[in-house]
Formats: sequence, C-alpha cells, structure tokens
Amino acid sequence: MDARKILLKAGGGKAIKIQVVTAATWPKIRDQLSPVAQAWAGAQNFTGSPGTCLQIPDGKGAVAEVILGSNPGDDGFRLARLYRQLPPGSYAFKSAKSESPGFAELAWCLEAYAFDRYKANAKKFPGLVCSSHVDYEGVVRLANATYLVRDLINTPSNDFGPDELEAVARKVASHYKAKLGVVKGEALKRGFPMIYEVGKASPRQPRLIDFSWGSPRAPKVTLVGKGVCFDTGGLDIKPASGMALMKKDMGGAANVLGLAQMIMDARLPVRLRVLIPAVENSIAGNAFRPGDILKSRKGLTVEVGNTDAEGRLILGDALALADEETPDLLIDMATLTGSARVALGPDLPPFYTNDEKLAGDVARHAEGQKDPLWRMPFWEPYYALFESPVADMNNSADTSFAGSITAALFLKRFVENAKSYLHLDIYGWTPTAKPGFPKGGEAQGIRALFSLISERYKK
Repeated sequence: MDARKILLKAGGGKAIKIQVVTAATWPKIRDQLSPVAQAWAGAQNFTGSPGTCLQIPDGKGAVAEVILGSNPGDDGFRLARLYRQLPPGSYAFKSAKSESPGFAELAWCLEAYAFDRYKANAKKFPGLVCSSHVDYEGVVRLANATYLVRDLINTPSNDFGPDELEAVARKVASHYKAKLGVVKGEALKRGFPMIYEVGKASPRQPRLIDFSWGSPRAPKVTLVGKGVCFDTGGLDIKPASGMALMKKDMGGAANVLGLAQMIMDARLPVRLRVLIPAVENSIAGNAFRPGDILKSRKGLTVEVGNTDAEGRLILGDALALADEETPDLLIDMATLTGSARVALGPDLPPFYTNDEKLAGDVARHAEGQKDPLWRMPFWEPYYALFESPVADMNNSADTSFAGSITAALFLKRFVENAKSYLHLDIYGWTPTAKPGFPKGGEAQGIRALFSLISERYKK
C-alpha cells in the first residue's frame, strides 16, 4: 500500500465535507442545515452521539455532507471509525477545529490498511484530503512505515523466511543508498555463533543482515531487530496454540525496518546502522538442545535452559557487534516475552533503559505521538535468576516470575560501551481491531522513537 493513494494533497478536486459534532454542539449545527437536511437528520434519529455517522444526501443519490458524532476532546484516532462507514470518494474535514491536527489524517491512513495480498478482489475505500495546516509528507512517512511493518508481520512464514526478510532489507537499504552486507550460514560460526546455533536446523539459512546509512561523522544510532521468521520453540516445542502466531516473531525486525525507513526518508542527521539476525527456530537432527553450552560473540558462554528462549540468543550476538563501535544510541526491538503481555497487555509495550533522561524523553514522545510505551526496570538482583553452574549464564530463568525483566537483563549483559541503550519488548500484533488499528501485525513504538530521534539529533 501507499498512503499517497489514501491521503490526498490539498488543492485537488472537490471533496465532500466532514463535520465533527458532539451531542452538545449538534443542535446549533443542525439549525444551520437546510430544512431538507434537518428533516433527513430527524428521520435518521441522529443526535450527535459518539460513533454515529449522518450522511446527508444531495438529492441525486450521492453524499453531500457527512456529520460524525464524537465525544468532546476525541483525538484523531477515534475519528478513524468513520473511514469504513463511507462510500468511495474524496472527503475533507470542514475545519481545523474539527480534528486533532495530524492525527485524524494519520488515523485515516492507518484504518485504511488492508492485508489483501491473498485476496482476489480488494475493496475500494474513500480518500481524505489532507488539511492545509498538516505536514502531508510527515503523515505519509509515518503511514507508509506502518504499512511496511504490518505487511511483513502479516505475511505467512511459508512466504516469508530469512531469504525474504533479507530481500526486504535490501530493498529498503537500496532505495536510500545504504550499504548492506550479510553474513550467512556456516560463515556465522566465526563471529556470530549463537545466531548460527539457533538457525542451523532450518533449511533456510540463518544470517546477520547489516546496513549503514548517513555520514560517518554524524552521531551513531544503531537499531537491532529480532528476526525469528518462525518459532516452533525448537526441541522445547511450543503447543499448537503457542505456535499459531509465530509468523510474527520477526516483529522486532519489521519495526526496526519501519523506523529505519522513516529516519532515512526524513534524512535525519545521524549515522544509522541496522542489524537484523534472521533465523527460523526449527526442529531437526542438528537442532541445538537443552543443556547445550553456546559460545557468544562477546565471549560469554550461555547454557541453554530452554530452546524456546532463542530470541535473546541471536540478539546477544547482534548487540555485541553493535556495542563494539560505541554508538551514541543503541535500540533493540523484539517480540521477546509473553511475560510482557501478561504484565501490560498487547497494546502497551515495556521499555528498559538506565538512562534517566532517555527514559523521560521516551515517555514524553510516546504520549505526544499516541504511541504508548511504559518503562520497566533493569532490576539487577534478578541476575541471580539465570545464573548457571556450568556457564557464564543460562538463557532461561529458573522461575516463571519477572520474565520480561530477566530477558532484558540477559540482553544488557551484551552491552557495555553504548552511550545510551534502550530495549523494547513489543507484541507486534493487534488482537482486537480498534479505530486506526485493524486486527493483525502492528507497528509499536516506532512513531515515538522517530519523534525522539528527530528531536535529539536535529538538523
């Protein structure tokens, strides 16, 4: 999808006006309508209650004007409910006061998303003319990045493995003239042994995707995304219910690619590096086993307590590489733990950092961009929960408690030099549709992070 086909630039053809009202403001608005329109509103029992939509006909079978009932102070995302209630055509909000600036346009684009790759006939929906006071290019940038993330997560694993993930990364990197390299298969043994061990049982070769963009003299921002294209759980196999959504276990990689696309498209003054360890956690005679002791790029040894805790293993090698060049800001994103969902649900990903200023900035931008994130602690006493008598640490704690925190602490062991480090444990999925958020793969945190990086490294 391309948001430019859904969000139209101002100054085009005639658009049908949308007016947002509340139950309190509706009587005054109604009195300004023609007698025929007032009679039509009465016949439809329209009162301006939230979520109701009145389509006023023009007498020729077409829509002349749309009135949307809303709550006082509803943000633009709540207005997205209107999108699927209207026939095809071009629409525009009647005044800037009718919307939350920018969010109505973005919400319209996000609600318009449909994963129709496998459908014979895609349904046509309405377009929205962007308000003149809204940054058109900025909204399109955010929407297209979200489309990319959703498409990648929604694509089933039979059509999306490490090869296809690499191909998407190459396409994104090539478009912005970034330099990309890949270490794949047996070659991983020499520098990225944990990535190799996790992915070696799959016929689709494991790999580390690495691309860089921007001036080498600019501040270094490095993004690391978990790219487990399917997770069976390995020899500690998941039950069918646990495996059903595991096509989304590359959601961290998808979100990192979406964020990277926004950074490069906006030409932010940073030296961007993207690292994606891409694997399938499969079952075969050569699969890594519970009790195995793995060497890591950093030199730490890891006892395998559970083969289903594979994401932290591949991220460990990638984070160690990222940390070697002392980035100014190091961010990893991963669909890492079910514990994060138990604690905070599917819509509120936790983030971890010991940088107090960074934590405050993340929270501020998350609220400002309506892209919720919640800080959780690197609680160091929990290091004791994944100690190993035979290795430097275990990849799985000996308790079900604090699973998201212990996973975050495991990753932190591979980061020593980065000036600021941020870990996000995302879900990457919307289980129940809401305005602007159809059921399926989801971008989480990247609008907030893009806003933060834009502010921190201003042009």
